[in-house]
Amino acid sequence: MTGTVTLVGAGPGDKGLLTTAGAQAIARADAVVYDRLVGEDILDLIPPHAEKISVGKENSHHPVPQPEINDILVRLAREGKAVVRLKGGDCFLFGRGGEECEHLLANGVPFRVIPGVTSALAAPAFAGIPVTHRDFTSSVHIITAHARAGKPLQINFDALVRLDGTLVFLMGLTALEQVTSGLLRAGMPPDLPAAVIENGARGTQRKVVCGLSDLAGAVRAAGLQSPALIVVGRVCALSDQLDWFTPLPLHGKTIVVTRPKARAGTLAGKMRRRGANIIEAPCIETVPRKDTQPLADALQRSHDWAVFTSPAGVPAAVDALRRLGCDLRTLYGMKLAAIGKGTADALASYGLTADLVPAQYDGEHLADALIAVMPQGGSALLLRAKQGGQLLPEKLAAAGIRVTDVPLYDTVYRCDKADALRGLLAAGKIDAVTFTSVSTVEAFVQAVGAAEYTGFTACCIGTQTADAARKHGMCVKIAKNATIDELVACMEEIDNVP
Repeated sequence: MTGTVTLVGAGPGDKGLLTTAGAQAIARADAVVYDRLVGEDILDLIPPHAEKISVGKENSHHPVPQPEINDILVRLAREGKAVVRLKGGDCFLFGRGGEECEHLLANGVPFRVIPGVTSALAAPAFAGIPVTHRDFTSSVHIITAHARAGKPLQINFDALVRLDGTLVFLMGLTALEQVTSGLLRAGMPPDLPAAVIENGARGTQRKVVCGLSDLAGAVRAAGLQSPALIVVGRVCALSDQLDWFTPLPLHGKTIVVTRPKARAGTLAGKMRRRGANIIEAPCIETVPRKDTQPLADALQRSHDWAVFTSPAGVPAAVDALRRLGCDLRTLYGMKLAAIGKGTADALASYGLTADLVPAQYDGEHLADALIAVMPQGGSALLLRAKQGGQLLPEKLAAAGIRVTDVPLYDTVYRCDKADALRGLLAAGKIDAVTFTSVSTVEAFVQAVGAAEYTGFTACCIGTQTADAARKHGMCVKIAKNATIDELVACMEEIDNVP
């Protein structure tokens, strides 16, 4: 049975601009054939079982020629796979999507098309440029400024000038001088506002806005590079006034999120909304332990408190109890302690309310809080990772509290983006790395290997995590409290770090 090929427009890069239909198609895919400019966070949505094929198309360099791409799509579909052809921007806007559909049709392969947000509209919007405005122009025209190899641009500049609309040139940075000189020769005013936008709609977006005749020189001086587009028209004069993106507190910062994939979304999302360029590079993974005997033995004894030291411990406890043939009712009679708000929220998702959450979210303060409510001694059941720190159980035991430490899961060091991180570190392109535990620090260091760790700020939750980062020579900033919001606030201050 022949599979279906779905052309998906990935938008300008950030997964926030990927359509819901596009995300759903990716989630169902058995194979994904993708272009170079598709954002890494979108590629992270590809199911682990799916075959991933990069065809790496970029301006003037096609490592996989278009006929070969066409054949790859047909081959995968004839293997009965659900295939996604993932294209930057919109499938049918200078993306050769029409040619691919024609080839699929000729070979009897069913296809469908999910449009994407084009950079021709997204990049100006993120740069404060409305491509139409009733006080300026009622039309927008999108032109490719990419010529076939060795051939001049085939653009009717006289016709474009007569349109008196906003002009957006895609793939045009290398031809910028040809575009500006062509428009000027056709009679466009030298002082007409124009812009070049690099990395449009991404956290690393930059722009130059000036008169048309000065644009090429200003872009050279600013060092703007591809991918970039050109906007010409009176609406560009609104850029400073309507620019909502550049003033965001984290705009221009590239930040690495190292926490586990299942828990990275909240932190990454908050920072993206503040304008950051986010690299989700999970460095640890939680793996449930198969051996439930330690938990079964612990449940044979009574305990005053069940203690959870991370959000991951809650579902791990639920899973381990289920495999023992019971559920959370087994903890009846115990009070529940959570190391912080995130862990308390994880308990709440199962209908349980934490009886104790320390004022500061770390092991030391959790131990102090438990000792305060058990002044005459008592018993605590720790439900946590095998690799959990020793400060908590040692401090409780020293206070005369009987501690049963049950390992429910392992924290495994694993980073699929180690090579990319090494390259970015070497190029000085990382501003900050977030660490939410000692294990994330150690896993990051193990992943990137021997390196200088002074070129970025390590934004840490808790003093123990900060101490681990300092041990490796990192420049450290500590969140005021161990919450995601405080970690984000910490990120906003990284320019103030010496």
